[in-house]
Amino acid sequence: MTAQQPPLQWIRPPRQARTQQSLERLLDAAEVLLCDKSFDDIHVSEIALRADTSVAAFYRRFHDKNALLYALHQRFSDAAIATADDVLQDARWAGAGIREILEKVVPFLIEVLRSQESLQRPVYRLALSDEATRDSSLRLRRHVLGRLCELLLARRGEIKHPDPEHAVPFSLVQAGALMTEFYLTGMRDTALLPSSDQKIAEEIVHSCCSYLFSDE
Repeated sequence: MTAQQPPLQWIRPPRQARTQQSLERLLDAAEVLLCDKSFDDIHVSEIALRADTSVAAFYRRFHDKNALLYALHQRFSDAAIATADDVLQDARWAGAGIREILEKVVPFLIEVLRSQESLQRPVYRLALSDEATRDSSLRLRRHVLGRLCELLLARRGEIKHPDPEHAVPFSLVQAGALMTEFYLTGMRDTALLPSSDQKIAEEIVHSCCSYLFSDE
């Protein structure tokens, strides 16, 4: 077991310089509105009003609402990368085993997805048809899962699977696919699998560990 660890926290990078403040106000306004309604139901005029600016000013910044969504995703990605770099740094997990790491990281990932669901769900839909958004989403996923892979592979002595280099990313991509299905697609089937977030996290950890610790 590790010594007492600092809590896993979401990190927001520093805000931009004053010249970017109007952009930040538009992004902040959109995020607030997303707490109450879906992205499709938000009008540009509402965003401009909450940001204390004009519709014309909005369109000077963004070609359309999807461009705003992409900018929101970029801001989220910056925060997610900063968070991953902090949460998954080696020093934080000195002395911790694979199961202990997953028992802390998986619930944290689910908490982040839950808290950002109103933003990430429309981003997910946009990524299905927009190459730039898809590439940005893939870069973010590769960074986060790549850092977690490195952390787990540094403990390959615990892994009984005959091919740890393949097994670790496979187990994490599989876990990521389940979390995507449950928290981003809007297709979570609670009738088929009526589980709490805590139970889902526990089962993901159990599944990953069973796979990595098996020599079959």
